Amino acid sequence: LVLITNLCYNIIMINTELILNTAKNQRQKIAEKSSYYIGREMTTERYKVIPEFARIVTGVRRCGKSTLLEMNVLTEDDFYLNFEDTALYGFTQSDFVILDDAIARFQNEHKNCRHLIFDEIQIVDGWEIYINQKLNEKYLVCITGSNASLLSIELGTHLTGRHLDTEVFPFSYNEYCTFTHSEHNDESFIKYMEQGGFPEYLRYNDGEILQRLFDDILVRDIAVRYKIRDIRTLKVLALYLASNCGNLITGGKLSAQLGLKTNVTILEYLSYLERCYLFFYVPRYDFSVKSQSINPRKVYSIDTGLIRNVSLSGTKDLGHLFENVIFLHIRRQTQHIWYYSDQSFECDFLYGQNAVPEFAVQVCYELTNENREREVRGLVETCKLFPDLKPCIVTLHQSDKISYNGMIIPVLTAEEFMGNG
Repeated sequence: LVLITNLCYNIIMINTELILNTAKNQRQKIAEKSSYYIGREMTTERYKVIPEFARIVTGVRRCGKSTLLEMNVLTEDDFYLNFEDTALYGFTQSDFVILDDAIARFQNEHKNCRHLIFDEIQIVDGWEIYINQKLNEKYLVCITGSNASLLSIELGTHLTGRHLDTEVFPFSYNEYCTFTHSEHNDESFIKYMEQGGFPEYLRYNDGEILQRLFDDILVRDIAVRYKIRDIRTLKVLALYLASNCGNLITGGKLSAQLGLKTNVTILEYLSYLERCYLFFYVPRYDFSVKSQSINPRKVYSIDTGLIRNVSLSGTKDLGHLFENVIFLHIRRQTQHIWYYSDQSFECDFLYGQNAVPEFAVQVCYELTNENREREVRGLVETCKLFPDLKPCIVTLHQSDKISYNGMIIPVLTAEEFMGNG
């Protein structure tokens, strides 16, 4: 039995040949993906790698982070390794010495190799120390990861001031149209709201892909990483959020509504769900940071196709999907997003490039005689409180200018807003 155990250990033990063969196999898979790759809207400056700074590319699983780098950064002289490959299962901090040997062997054949690209390296304890070492050795380093908070916490300890961060999202509407060969019109926009922007789902049109992705994020990015045993509670909470995108949430009410654990536990789970880019929480704007932290927040999802495939509601609420799409467009530009509400009115989004909002946006799938007064008044009243705001109303296909109490409010179609916003 001992002999068999030792034999199995030797079979899976990390060594130089294993790393090099794994890297070679991964290269072949990258070549296979090139046939259906499309250019992304991000400028090259967003993922450019420069000396002495590690480029950190983060985003939700399967949104195209690795493909973006593979097709735009990776050359035949660059060393690439994805640490989530099953062949590397059991890779530990001590194996970085073996990785150094593999890189040296690679350089014997690729004399110009100074560029290292590591995919999901953060699953290995001590990775940030190794990256710091590579930067000191004058390598150009690029890393991808599926957990924004994890990366920032660990980088703050060992790579302070030596990293540049880039976020990647699932396809935007323009990218969706390119990928699916669709015309820009109302029909394709509605399909985009329903299907979302995950490349693999769009390629195969199989809802099980998104359901599996949802479960993988909960288990691999949260439960395993944070040692959560009660996966059922985590999933109940995630399903509730997916079914209530665009609505207000608080930790206390979630605990009561779902009959879950303590408020502290719920807040921890909410934080984990945000760290892995599955959900975003938009605070109510307030001059007091403390008040912002205790007021209810509005929840949005990383992808509307994901919402429709895992939501418990089973409804086709285009209004909420539309609001989520507009949120994601704004979120791609900035992290400084709020909503504003008073007892009698509400504005969907305030946002800017820093802590002071510059724009006010009211999202309305369709302006009608029934909702026009409410939507316009909410925007106008908000702008009275913050006079420097630039207001607009975003609809699916209506374009207009509305005069209300001396204020001119542009009404933009979603495509106009996404082109201008």
